[in-house]
Amino acid sequence: MKSVWYKDAIIYSLDVETFMDGNGDGIGDFIGLTHQLNYLAGLGVTCLWLLPFYPSPNRDNGYDVTDYYNIDPRLGTLGDFVEFMHLARERGIRVLIDLVINHTSDQHPWFQQSRANPNSRYRDYYVWSKNPPEDDPSLIAFPTVEDSLWDYDEQADAYYLHHFYKHQPDLNITNQAVREEICKIMGFWLELGVSGFRIDAASFLINGIGVPEADQENLQNFFDEMRGFLSSRQGDAVLLAEANVPAEEIPTYFGQGNRIHLLFNFLLNQYMFLALARQAAEPLCYGLKTLPEIPAQCQWLNFVRHHDELTLDRLSDSEMQEIFDAFAPEENMQIFGRGIRRRLPPMFKGDRRRIELTYSLMFSLPGTPLLRYGDEIGMGDDLSLPGRTSVRTPMQWSDEPNGGFSDATSDQLPQPVISGGKYSYKEVNVAQGQRDPTALINWIERLVRIRKQCPELGYGTLHILETDTPCVFAHCCAWSDRAVIAVHNLADHDCTVTLKSTDYEHLFDLFGDRPYESLNGDEKVVQLSPYGYRWFRVNRAHSELL
Repeated sequence: MKSVWYKDAIIYSLDVETFMDGNGDGIGDFIGLTHQLNYLAGLGVTCLWLLPFYPSPNRDNGYDVTDYYNIDPRLGTLGDFVEFMHLARERGIRVLIDLVINHTSDQHPWFQQSRANPNSRYRDYYVWSKNPPEDDPSLIAFPTVEDSLWDYDEQADAYYLHHFYKHQPDLNITNQAVREEICKIMGFWLELGVSGFRIDAASFLINGIGVPEADQENLQNFFDEMRGFLSSRQGDAVLLAEANVPAEEIPTYFGQGNRIHLLFNFLLNQYMFLALARQAAEPLCYGLKTLPEIPAQCQWLNFVRHHDELTLDRLSDSEMQEIFDAFAPEENMQIFGRGIRRRLPPMFKGDRRRIELTYSLMFSLPGTPLLRYGDEIGMGDDLSLPGRTSVRTPMQWSDEPNGGFSDATSDQLPQPVISGGKYSYKEVNVAQGQRDPTALINWIERLVRIRKQCPELGYGTLHILETDTPCVFAHCCAWSDRAVIAVHNLADHDCTVTLKSTDYEHLFDLFGDRPYESLNGDEKVVQLSPYGYRWFRVNRAHSELL
């Protein structure tokens, strides 16, 4: 069981820079994060995913790395990191860190040497061309910001490849020296105790654009190499990949179970929001049926929102527009022509019922659930900030100045704290929520606790259950001699739903939006409130039905 700990983990994502300032300089740091480990343990978190904390010019939230073997001095020291890791382990919390290997900063010493000397060993660490191929616009990561995959460098007298910003030149993964360097980076952080890596921009990593000798199979085999190295150093460490790709390309990342352990479930996330916008179960059913079957040791990572935009690019233009109309009707709420730069509560106009429904749904779907910092208190966004920073404001701990995030003056913070409106730190914060038994944070703690009691949702086989009500999504996850059934009403009205496609009997209420009358015997008629939800456990005495 230990080797597949990720199957029933509760993962929490945070940026050290915006989580907690421990030394009063206005920037979140590892000292502050360490001080909040008891809070995270109390929430029920079993694994942290940390956004990049490496030295960086910080022109892209730390994803422009200048040194893979150190800590950004603003965030602390390697000693602070080691102390943090030690205390996290004491609390049973594992740590995943971002592995940003598609590109570096243009200030990285590798790139500086690459551009300065064509005979340098670092020249082929990047992809250079005197006559670059014609751009494929679909491969430009930020199509409303950058207009080309290539940029001319006067010092090198050549063009370099960059799928993201111009200041982030792509690494050349066809170069074996680069691959070996990446494994060294992994080995370094494994020695410091991390339990794995989130591979940033994994789909861009293996496309081979601009490299004449690029072989697609060889590029994809790099995932095998990474997995082999990881397993040789730490048997239970994992790779989590960010790959927003069509369903038919997903097997490339999982392989036969010998490549990536976990994959962000982008496809399901987009169909889930389409279902929420339509208040109908069909898009969610379609999304689940579209997903390919994956090897038993592999896993989906399910999420509502993460640190980037809510991307909708796997949907049709009309489907995307439906979601925009429902949750981001103003142009300022949208980004890159295909995404939403809002947190969930403002998208739902603060409707607690819909917020609960969405997290209940996400936690009950087969896979491992992800929470983002601030989700547990219902943090909002600041649309006055540019781009993705609208959803990257500092954590709101209390109603004290700066939301209790820092004792520094407000102009020293990495981003301003939300200070006005219904999502102000004075209205939405951890301290206030923990004092209120009805607050969202206490509901999230309960949801996490119930989810930990349901390993079927992490290990089990999904069965979509037929109902007689289009607005209701019902499914079952069965594992060994156990099963959990979840029923969610996506609509804004009461309904009574009959579970038509199940032989399960004696369902016991496990979790719900309110107390309901218990089902009697083999009764399959379920009452649900507007945006209501109910989880049931199947009686063990009827395990032969599973």
